[in-house]
Amino acid sequence: MKKIVVAIDGYSACGKSSTAKGVAAALGYAYIDTGAMYRAVTLYFQQNYIKLTNNSEISHALDNIDISFVVNPKTSLNEAFLNGLNVEDEIRKMYISQKVSQVSSIKEVREAMVSQQQKMGRKKGVVMDGRDIGTVVFPDAKLKVFMSADIYVRGRRRQQELLEKGQLVDLEEIMDNLKNRDYLDATRKESPLKQAEDAVLLDTTFLTLEEQIEEVVQLALGKIIEAS
Repeated sequence: MKKIVVAIDGYSACGKSSTAKGVAAALGYAYIDTGAMYRAVTLYFQQNYIKLTNNSEISHALDNIDISFVVNPKTSLNEAFLNGLNVEDEIRKMYISQKVSQVSSIKEVREAMVSQQQKMGRKKGVVMDGRDIGTVVFPDAKLKVFMSADIYVRGRRRQQELLEKGQLVDLEEIMDNLKNRDYLDATRKESPLKQAEDAVLLDTTFLTLEEQIEEVVQLALGKIIEAS
């Protein structure tokens, strides 16, 4: 059977990453967490005091950033590495969440990351999630899914994720962060968050993770059969 690119876009805390991981595992595809890439860039900028208004500093910093993913043998999950260091836990913290939309709206950052993402998916057989996968990174992807969910449900999901990592954050603070990221992502000039015209809308408000994965897997299988 021919391999395809599965592009999953949508809002934060809708279950994109967890669904994408599950779909990739079911199909035997590679999983690429593009959100982690932007978070890693944000972490580097924070650690190196890069001014987000200084294009020269940004370009120089991007030349010194190497992002890779390594499968953790204990969990079988991809973990993000920044310049050889495992940053998976650090990039999920709230101080990164509060800055990542601003960093990811920078033209130079998006161009650098999109180029890397397109190289990763060139051979197909990948499931990639983010904000602009179906509209910018892989506009010709055979399957595009756009995920959404109620803001309260999204907030509770993100709060639970943080709790599992030992971070106790107020639900209102999380929801405010999600709303702000929604606004910034949807209104930015470079690759704004929007549903591709040919994307399947998947509202996950009342779906379990297993149901989300199964829905996308079935859609993918249908597209794979069409392409074969």
